[in-house]
Amino acid sequence: MRSATTSVFTGLLYTLGLVLTGALLAALLLSFTNIRESTLPYFTYTINALGLLLGGYVTGRRCGGKGWYYGGLTGLSYFLLVLLIGFLGFDATMQWSTLLYLLGAFVTAAVGGIFGVNSVSKRY
Repeated sequence: MRSATTSVFTGLLYTLGLVLTGALLAALLLSFTNIRESTLPYFTYTINALGLLLGGYVTGRRCGGKGWYYGGLTGLSYFLLVLLIGFLGFDATMQWSTLLYLLGAFVTAAVGGIFGVNSVSKRY
């Protein structure tokens, strides 16, 4: 078992890495294909969900226990980072949709954490 702080931080880094890579791929798809910008929200939600699922999975696997809790903390950390960037960079305000995004980020990363904990083989 590793430290919970380093596990959550590592899961957050995995989430950010996948989200940034997915955003780059989505931008390339929009630039070089006939895909319309109206489909961009679908790309965004899918990329974020996959990133949170992976981050929660990595966190749960590294912690070895309480996967839903530590995975959820990874989702909460990601949400706070996105909220901070949105507030400072784009002057975004809190709305009901923001709270729904928080709930979605927590639940998605928590599910990833549950899968991560259960993927570790336990030898007795």
